[in-house]
Amino acid sequence: MPLIPFIKVEGLGNDFLVVDLRPGQPAAPFADQVQSSRTVQALCDRNFGVGGDGVLAILPGVAGDARMRVLNADGSEAEMCGNGIRCVAKVLHDLDPTLRKETLRVDTGAGLLECKLAAQAGTATTVTVQMGAPRLTPNQIPVSANTSMVIGSSFQAKDRDFAVTAVSMGNPHAVIFGEESREGLRDLATRYGSTLEHNARFPHRTNVEFATVRKGRDGIPEIDLVVWERGCGITLACGTGACATVVAACLEDRVRANQEIPVHLPGGTLFIRVAQSTSGEFTGVEMRGPANIVFSAAIDPAAIRRPNGR
Repeated sequence: MPLIPFIKVEGLGNDFLVVDLRPGQPAAPFADQVQSSRTVQALCDRNFGVGGDGVLAILPGVAGDARMRVLNADGSEAEMCGNGIRCVAKVLHDLDPTLRKETLRVDTGAGLLECKLAAQAGTATTVTVQMGAPRLTPNQIPVSANTSMVIGSSFQAKDRDFAVTAVSMGNPHAVIFGEESREGLRDLATRYGSTLEHNARFPHRTNVEFATVRKGRDGIPEIDLVVWERGCGITLACGTGACATVVAACLEDRVRANQEIPVHLPGGTLFIRVAQSTSGEFTGVEMRGPANIVFSAAIDPAAIRRPNGR
């Protein structure tokens, strides 16, 4: 049977199968198969398949050097993935000699994004992504609301009310701040994440962030964060979630804009800066963090045994 080549890549433990489907690449003939919901679910199954939080398809660029399509572990498609774009930028930089340059531009569902790569001996170690301006109005997120922005709005989940601030970084986020420890944040995500993800006020479902702001070094606040990702559940890291959380913290006056905020996730730390103009408008979000190629391999998805014969 024909084998589909892929590259396993992780950004702070948020792991993906990257498949280069551009013309001339070995995986290109399998473009339709590898992007099907059933194949994605089989590949991402951690017990029966390779295992991953999603599949990242590299496609020909429209305005950029390449295009990224994000397919969640459940087979659904996400508009954007912050850790994913760092992983794709690293694969393009390290493995495609024609794209071994300091800055790459990647087309995404959230628009054309610029990635600046810091490299040693031809290997990218850190990727800084200009994530664009956050979307804050309800119709942009989207979320059902009668206000111009959703900041600290009450959302019911099981036996609790949560104060939610809604932000889009090209994909929807519901950010919740509390005083919990890191273990406490994970407990909240485990208990309430799925219910909030499927809240009827988010017509396309939502990612859910549980966060605590605490004092850091040199007076700069730091954020502890656990993310329940739409279509994945709890992950070790979420780039767009970290960006949305810092934006929400600025909206709630928990941190200041125009300074780099460390965001500590279970898989490691991302550094997020929200740019704000003199008029008070949030003009952009910058994300800095690592990406790592774990291994390359090839697989026949049809050979993956499905749970309970499915």
